[in-house]
Amino acid sequence: MKTPSLQLDSNGRLRHLLTMEGLSRDLILRLLDRAAGLADSTSGAEKKLPLLRGRTVVNLFFEASTRTRTTFELAAKRLSADVINLQIAASSTSKGETLLDTLKTMEAMQADMFVVRHEASGAAHFFAEHAAPGVSILNAGDGRHAHPTQGLLDMYTIRAHAPKARLGFGGLSVAIVGDVLHSRVARSDIHGLRTLGCADIRVVAPPPLIPAGIETLGVRVFHDLERGLDGVDVVILLRLQKERMLGAFLPSLAEFHADFGLTRERFKRLKPDAIVMHPGPINRGVEIEGELAYGERSLILQQVTHGIAVRMAVMAEILGEAEAGA
Repeated sequence: MKTPSLQLDSNGRLRHLLTMEGLSRDLILRLLDRAAGLADSTSGAEKKLPLLRGRTVVNLFFEASTRTRTTFELAAKRLSADVINLQIAASSTSKGETLLDTLKTMEAMQADMFVVRHEASGAAHFFAEHAAPGVSILNAGDGRHAHPTQGLLDMYTIRAHAPKARLGFGGLSVAIVGDVLHSRVARSDIHGLRTLGCADIRVVAPPPLIPAGIETLGVRVFHDLERGLDGVDVVILLRLQKERMLGAFLPSLAEFHADFGLTRERFKRLKPDAIVMHPGPINRGVEIEGELAYGERSLILQQVTHGIAVRMAVMAEILGEAEAGA
């Protein structure tokens, strides 16, 4: 798949967002800066901007979602776009319509952007390859492959809240902990962190939950949580994806928490100003001890808020005028 090049048009402007892989440092920083500006512009009583008035955005979710689908809908509406939420269980796909037929049907309704979440890796790429000129695809998560807006909002959160990140990502130590094998978030975060210059990226998980060859992405692998957490600035916890675990990857949830859950005792191994993140939804008592989930150094709820601004920025970058919201 030539996904990275497919994302840009002939002028080098973002046409689709399918993966963090291949995005330049300058483009990522431009999106983060744009998100910060849009967050400021919509922080008051009036939260709507006219940047996408007259545009139509279709949320096409083949997997269940609360945070991602809702924040995409809010983002589009705050930019004054018209939004359609297609209920897949009630749509023609449940009657046998193919993905391509669904795409072409919605294009005939003059949609400008499809926000696609699908359980199959490569589904968003398939839509982008077959989209008509002028129609954009935004990947809201495809299988184990990528979740680029989550990657962007995680980079935004780190830059906004990790004290050392004010000087850039080069001096940061980041630990990504949990179900790395099934996580599209982990892959997007790794690509984003590497592109922004982070030199110490750690993945921490039991051996069955580490993808083969992940070291080629420039990360260090740890199977011991205490060692993996020592002195880090940022901890990104991953949800244990029980719905994707078709094999016997773990003996039990309780055993996972005992060996790889973030507890108050393990929390002491982090740097004093370290931050804790999680893409949600949280499995309390599995990835994290319950009372730590919304503690003062946890940014889990802030990530949801930042997701609105980041998704606004991506939509404005793709569908808006070049200078809009910049």
